[in-house]
Amino acid sequence: MAKSLQLTTLLSFASLWVLVSCSNADDLPGPNPGPDPTLVLQQDVVESQSLDVNLSGVAPLTAVLSFTTSEPVTSRIRVVGKHGPASDVVKQFTEASVLHGLPILGLYANHLNTVEVTLFNSSGNSLGTSSFNIETAPLVSDMPAISIQTSEVQKEPGMTLVSYFGHNSHMTPQRPFIFDEFGDIRWYLNLGVNPVFANLFYDNGMERLQNGNYYFGDRSTSRIHEIDLIGRIINTWEMPGYTFHHEVSEKPNGNFLVTVNSQHSTDTVEDHIIEIDRSSGNIINVWDLRESLQRDRTAWTSDQSDWIHVNAVTYDAHDDTIIISGRTQGLVKLTNDNEVVWILAPHRGWGLSGKGTDLTTRLLHPLDAGGQPITLVNVLDGSDNTASFEWPWYQHAPQVMPNGNVILFDNGDNRNYQGGSYSRAVEYEIDASQMTVRQVWSYGKARGGETYSRIVSDVDYHESSNHVFFSAGAVANSSVYGKIVEIDYTSNTVLFEASVIAPLAPFDITFHRTERLSLYPD
Repeated sequence: MAKSLQLTTLLSFASLWVLVSCSNADDLPGPNPGPDPTLVLQQDVVESQSLDVNLSGVAPLTAVLSFTTSEPVTSRIRVVGKHGPASDVVKQFTEASVLHGLPILGLYANHLNTVEVTLFNSSGNSLGTSSFNIETAPLVSDMPAISIQTSEVQKEPGMTLVSYFGHNSHMTPQRPFIFDEFGDIRWYLNLGVNPVFANLFYDNGMERLQNGNYYFGDRSTSRIHEIDLIGRIINTWEMPGYTFHHEVSEKPNGNFLVTVNSQHSTDTVEDHIIEIDRSSGNIINVWDLRESLQRDRTAWTSDQSDWIHVNAVTYDAHDDTIIISGRTQGLVKLTNDNEVVWILAPHRGWGLSGKGTDLTTRLLHPLDAGGQPITLVNVLDGSDNTASFEWPWYQHAPQVMPNGNVILFDNGDNRNYQGGSYSRAVEYEIDASQMTVRQVWSYGKARGGETYSRIVSDVDYHESSNHVFFSAGAVANSSVYGKIVEIDYTSNTVLFEASVIAPLAPFDITFHRTERLSLYPD
């Protein structure tokens, strides 16, 4: 059953109206009092007001301005940036009301921030602008340095969410943050002060729900959490009989797909997928990969316990299937009945599944750039490549593109059974009716060691801009860092590039995933 921490009124970021009262306040640090509210909004239409900085206790660069008005008004907030208008954070609230609770996002740390609020009447006429200051504390220790190498005007708008790993030798609680195009951190969660998240290990990281809030799994408690942008817990889901690892993803219908360990199986790990009904919290489907795949295949690993190491699951709406990334087996499409549709992996070592299916009949066969079959045994086997085709190796973060193709982060670990020296973002065109695969686009090979990440990492395709985000989260080159590169898909031109340099990077991991998004939900 979905659980809530009983907020007095649930925060809806679809409409972006909030209440400031919270019945679990005893569990969280109290908000920092803002300036004298009589000095905040000065328009005659304002009847009462209050300002709370860091209302949840875990989001130091946020505030909530609550006020009532004698007539329905709309509002606009502007947080004045350090680098001119391009660094301003502006949000227009279009719903007219007399009761207002405006989240203020995008404050700078260790800074006397200037915030402007403009009110508009029902005719859209300005009732005036009030300006006030919010002073913030420095960032908590061990946050990274962010170096911007490239930032072109054509880049995707928004800021970059980083699911950060690199802040201490124990990695918990993990600490997400958002930085702007100038390398300034404008939002983060200091979860160590919250008893619910004191040992948070969200693994792949945090994503935005369709309703505008954030969600993530927690390996330490095996729960899924939904939080709002000011850090308050909105909902929690449990998974009895299973423990969380790596990823939870939201389906279009709102349900969750989750990579899990089964507590009913003690000799293997990371080889089950479950679907959780969003409304009821019930587990409504289970994929046991020991049945559909081949536990004893050792082409990429000799580990018979963590034999597949599923690191991602995503939904394909084109045919109502799921795609899983098994780091040490390959990329696999499965039906809701746990039947294998296809396998994208080198052909070495495949045999019978746990329920007797001949998996060699599910292997995709590569085509060259001209669409002709590649029949070279050493290429099919994975020990060699052609100029136009390479298998993915120990991949992460598959995404189904609008055209039905699959894009992913090809880590390159153990590439061609020889080791690794480069990672790629790579797109494959898959024809399930013909059981063929053709590589149609890639980026990263030429960059070699500066973006080589043998573990973790992310790729995202943005249809609106036709840009690809290539995020290598565990680069161990001359130093340890994460690299975020935004590429124009058509020209492969780099439009934005940033390095996230962690003072301490456990296991050489700086981050697992990144996302380009608007600070406020659209």
